[in-house]
Amino acid sequence: MSINYQNIINELEDIKTIIEPEQLKKLSQDYYYFSPILVDKLADKRADLVVQPTTEEEILKIAQMCVKYQIPLTVRGAGTGNYGQCIPLNGGIVLDMTEMKKIHWIKNGSACVQAGVKMATLERATRKEGWELRMIPSTYKIATIGGFFGGGSGGIGSINYGQLRDRGNLHRVRVVTLEKEPRILELKGDETQQINHAYGTNGIITELEIPLAPAYQWLDVIVTFPHFMDAAKFGQDLADSDGIIKRLISVHASPIPEYFTALKDYLPKGESCALLTVSDNSLNALSELVKEHQGKITYQENLEKKNSLNLIEFTWNHTTFHARNIDPNITYLQTFFFSLEKVEEMYKYFGDEVMIHLEFMRVGGKAIPAGLQLVRYSTPERLNEIIQYHEENGAFIANPHTYILEDGGRKQIEPEQLKFKQMVDPYGLMNQGKMKAWTENN
Repeated sequence: MSINYQNIINELEDIKTIIEPEQLKKLSQDYYYFSPILVDKLADKRADLVVQPTTEEEILKIAQMCVKYQIPLTVRGAGTGNYGQCIPLNGGIVLDMTEMKKIHWIKNGSACVQAGVKMATLERATRKEGWELRMIPSTYKIATIGGFFGGGSGGIGSINYGQLRDRGNLHRVRVVTLEKEPRILELKGDETQQINHAYGTNGIITELEIPLAPAYQWLDVIVTFPHFMDAAKFGQDLADSDGIIKRLISVHASPIPEYFTALKDYLPKGESCALLTVSDNSLNALSELVKEHQGKITYQENLEKKNSLNLIEFTWNHTTFHARNIDPNITYLQTFFFSLEKVEEMYKYFGDEVMIHLEFMRVGGKAIPAGLQLVRYSTPERLNEIIQYHEENGAFIANPHTYILEDGGRKQIEPEQLKFKQMVDPYGLMNQGKMKAWTENN
């Protein structure tokens, strides 16, 4: 049926709404343009209305409105994802959660917050209590905690705590449903897997309780190496050095460092590098490991110092961002190599067509090299050939060139998430077109 959005605005009364075209465009997008494949599919997608609630009561009212008029609903945090997770494929309402920003409490190594709290804001608050977030994305300054769990998979800190979906990384969530009579559900422990990294396809996350990590005084360190595999082996050894406290191990093959223009004074041309965050009391041990691998420390700075560079913002998908600022034909892949042998095999096979960028993280209790390689894009066919070669030769690709939940990192239908969606979103209004399991079963 045809929907009169002015009537919807009137019925929502005091809830903030946005209908101005440029704002609708901005709030209907994310960083999907990192993928030339997604650009063609998503560039023209727009919401008809954006709403910005401040309370659960307002969200319940919005949910009721969507059910009443059968309006598609897409939940959005800060829009820092890269796969079109928060882009509305069929118009409707975008639910902007950024005004849901209360920190309820921080105690006993946990925090309870509304979903729209910015991660940098939260970490400033937790550090005052001697704690910090276990994991943050490179976009932590603007990313929201609800968006991170809804669309992310890991980040800075994953070298210690694995992936967001690992048991223990999310204690509790509150979720609003889109049933005939919307309600609030509370999920605890393993129950949270029903909505974790589900792109907001099966519930509106309003509140989260998360575990924290002890806060350290961190140092940013740059180490350079004449040869990439020396840098990679150093990264693996550092990841395996349990006595060295670290938060980030990011390794970049030449010529990637040339894209880091703000770091050019610390990156000799033609060399590879490791960008690290380690505790200040681990510096001596780190220096010995660097010497063992014939590396050179070219930069070190306490992150508490004002106006210091923040190496986080050159790692994870910020690496892709910096490279694309210089060469917009660059795109990227997400890869689990599992071993340095597989890294070296792909490095030698593809050369500079696929520039190796590694982030070390824990998977199943073991530190492994995961890739966010930069790809010199030519055609969709060639990109698919590159993906296929990796997968046929033992490297797992979490495809960032699809907005379909199961076609990206999942590679399989998640029965528990489908069952939960069938219960809480029986009309299929939430983030339509993103969950293959729903599309194929309804």
